[in-house]
Amino acid sequence: MMLWVWLISGAFLCCLAVAVRDRRSRRNLTAYDAPDGTLFRLNEAAAQPLVQVFDGLRKASAQLDKVAPTERLRIARTVVDRYFSDVSITAERVPVDAGGVPAEWVIAPGADPQRRLLYIHGGAFVCGSAQSHRPLTSRLSEVTQCVVLAIDYRLMPEHSRMASIHDCRTAYEWLLQHAPDNKTGSARALFVGGDSAGGNLALSLLAWLRDTQRRQPDAAVAFSPVTDMAFSSPSFQLNRDTDIMLRSLFKQIKRLPGPLYQGITFFSTRMRSNDPRLSPLRGNLANLPPTLIQVSDTEMLLDDARRYVNRARQEGSIAQLQQWEGMPHVWQIFHPVLPSATAALDEVARFFSAQSRHQAASETSTTPP
Repeated sequence: MMLWVWLISGAFLCCLAVAVRDRRSRRNLTAYDAPDGTLFRLNEAAAQPLVQVFDGLRKASAQLDKVAPTERLRIARTVVDRYFSDVSITAERVPVDAGGVPAEWVIAPGADPQRRLLYIHGGAFVCGSAQSHRPLTSRLSEVTQCVVLAIDYRLMPEHSRMASIHDCRTAYEWLLQHAPDNKTGSARALFVGGDSAGGNLALSLLAWLRDTQRRQPDAAVAFSPVTDMAFSSPSFQLNRDTDIMLRSLFKQIKRLPGPLYQGITFFSTRMRSNDPRLSPLRGNLANLPPTLIQVSDTEMLLDDARRYVNRARQEGSIAQLQQWEGMPHVWQIFHPVLPSATAALDEVARFFSAQSRHQAASETSTTPP
């Protein structure tokens, strides 16, 4: 009995020490809570489909709540992978080994093999796959005319958090020199995208590419990304009741005392929550490629998106924030059911095209006669 007391006490003290050290090094981020970015209003045409989407999400959440905790992750992975199984996909899908990372090419009719997009799926780092995100990656390939490499990075808890980071780096480097037509050669245009946890991985990847002086993408997009693993911004409380998808997940996290959560994060990842590899918002945001972030004004990750964009812009990077009224977390995946999802993906295509034109103009102006 005494041994257990000592072990528990020691673990708590370690957690407390990690939390104190993190708190001392944590900067005040409230300065980046404004401005809000561009607001896209909800129109009448999108209202009825949105009700149907919310009903489906509530039913799925209720089903998971009935599952025993020991089975919840397995069932959640199955539900997520099959959630859009009845959606018609027009793009071709080709399984591929991306340098050791399982992946699939998603190729819409007319997509250019020299325009390549690495897509990193979300799922709280524990679920999701290339399969679960096919409605999204298919539409992205269609509107951007990119061939999309959708990867299946290693998930927690079977693998470390760092494993997912390494897989994204490996896949990106592979994508630089490989196309779906089995030809090798550098891509003419290169993009990176991700949602939620995948958005976190995408933003982390951008910083690593800059720091290691590798080729950066022409532009990037992140849908509702996690940018700060401290989960301490105001929107985590203010939007808790309006975020159907995330409130159950974060309800469990917010029950933990701060020091205990910080300690668990450290011992499960071997990194502190303010490490820029986990929390891109906490790192250097200068000299990054042009980045578009889309987020709902009613979701808990609103401030993660807003703070990242505002801080990146303050440090000189090109970053745009689009807030969409009343949407669920990562609503873009509900194309074609949600008109707002289709419109949001069209905005991504416009952003990529604008950055590609800007890049081409810059290269032309610097080319000697």
